[in-house]
Amino acid sequence: MPDLQDGESTEMKGSGSRPYVLKNVGGVYSCTCPAWRNQSVGIERRTCKHLRKLRGDAAEEARIGSAVPVAAKEPGTTNAPPLLLAESWDGESDPSGWWLSEKLDGVRAYWTGKEFLSRQGNLFHAPAWFRAGLPHLPLDGELWLGRKKFQRAVSIVRRQDESDLWKELTFVVFDAPQVEQAFEQRLAFVHECLQQHQSEYVRALDHIVCQSATHLQQELDRLEALGAEGVMLRQPGSHYEAGRSSTLLKVKRFLDAEARVVKHQPGTGRHKGRLGALLVEMPNGTTFAVGTGFSDAQRDNPPEIGSTITYRYQELSDGGVPRFPSFIGIRVEAETPVPTTQGVSMPKSASMSALPQLPQTLVKRRFEFNEGNSDKFWEVTIDGTDVTVCFGRIGTGGTTQTKSFADHAAAMKHAENLVKQKTAKGYRETK
Repeated sequence: MPDLQDGESTEMKGSGSRPYVLKNVGGVYSCTCPAWRNQSVGIERRTCKHLRKLRGDAAEEARIGSAVPVAAKEPGTTNAPPLLLAESWDGESDPSGWWLSEKLDGVRAYWTGKEFLSRQGNLFHAPAWFRAGLPHLPLDGELWLGRKKFQRAVSIVRRQDESDLWKELTFVVFDAPQVEQAFEQRLAFVHECLQQHQSEYVRALDHIVCQSATHLQQELDRLEALGAEGVMLRQPGSHYEAGRSSTLLKVKRFLDAEARVVKHQPGTGRHKGRLGALLVEMPNGTTFAVGTGFSDAQRDNPPEIGSTITYRYQELSDGGVPRFPSFIGIRVEAETPVPTTQGVSMPKSASMSALPQLPQTLVKRRFEFNEGNSDKFWEVTIDGTDVTVCFGRIGTGGTTQTKSFADHAAAMKHAENLVKQKTAKGYRETK
C-alpha cells in the first residue's frame, strides 16, 4: 500500500467539491475531512476512511491500536452521533441537478436502532410505542410537529416521562448514515426500509430534483409562504460523512425589522464589563433581547438608549417575539435618545465611554442582472464594521448574510471586492 513519508502530503477526492488533504507530520497522520476534524480524541489517535483507503486498514489499526475508527463527536460530549451537517448556500453556485427538500423546523434526531439521540448525544425519552415501528439500524431525521411549531416540539422531546404527547410528533427520515452508498441509493433504502417497518409516526422526507436557480427560488418562495423555514440541497451522488460538508447546503431567508433600544444588559464571561445584549422594544410594545451580531467595538460602545436599531430574525414565535434576532446596525435616521426620568440619557460604564465612537457610516448599493431567464438582484450594505449582502430573484425578499470585520476600513475593502466580483459577472448598479 502507498504511504506518506514524514512531511509529505497528498490530495484525495471526497464526496465534496474540494479534495481533502492527507498529511504525515512526524508520524501523526491528518486529513482535512470533517470526519477527522470532529473527533474528540488526540490527533495522534484519529483516523478516517480516506487515511484507511490510502494506507490500508491493517496499517491504520496498527497505528491507532484499534480496528474500529473513532466516531466523530461534538466538542465536550461523550456520545454525540456522527451527523452530517450543512453549510450555507453561497447564492452563486448552480443548484441544478441537486436534490431539493424542505428544511424542517423540528428537532434533529439520530435513531441508533434502539433509541433517539440529540445532536449533542442526549437521550430523547420516546415512548416504547413510538419506537416500536422503527428498524434496528441507524437513521438520521427530524422529530417534527409541523411548520411554525418548533417550540411545541422542543417542549415535548425534552420531557422524560415518555408522555402521550409524542403522538403529536412524526419522525421524518432523510438519511441512512451507515449505508455506504451514494445519496440516491440511501434515499431508496430509507423508503424500502420504512415500507417494511410501517409506523404511523415515521415517514421519509420528500425530495425533488432542482432544475435551476430560478426553480430553487420558486420552491423557497412556495414553501416559505406555507410557513416552512427554508430548503435543503443535497449533492447528487454524495456520501454520508460526519461533520459539516459542502455536499449538504441550507437555503433560508431572514427578515429585517427595527426596534428601539430601551436598556443595556451587562455581559458575562468574556463580555464582562461591556454590553451583553440590548433590550429593545417593537412598535407594538413587545420587548426582547438582541445578544448576537455585535463586534467587540460595538459591545464596548453600544447604541444609545432610545436609538433605533435594525435587526435580523428568522420568524415570530407564537407569542409574537422574533426568533434568533441578530443585530445589523443603527438606523441612520434614528431619533434622539429618549431621556430618563431625570432628564438625561442613561450613562454608559466607564470602560465603554473611554473608547472612541464606532463609525456609523451607512452605505447601500444595489445591482441587478437581467439576461435570458435570469432576473436577479444583489445588494450590499456597509454599516460600521458589518457588511450585509442580500440576493435573490427580483420581486422577492432575497436571502441575507452578514459578516463583521475588525474595523470600518476592512468592511469597506471587503464590500469593494464583492462589488468587483459582481460587476465582472454582468451585474449593473441601479439607482
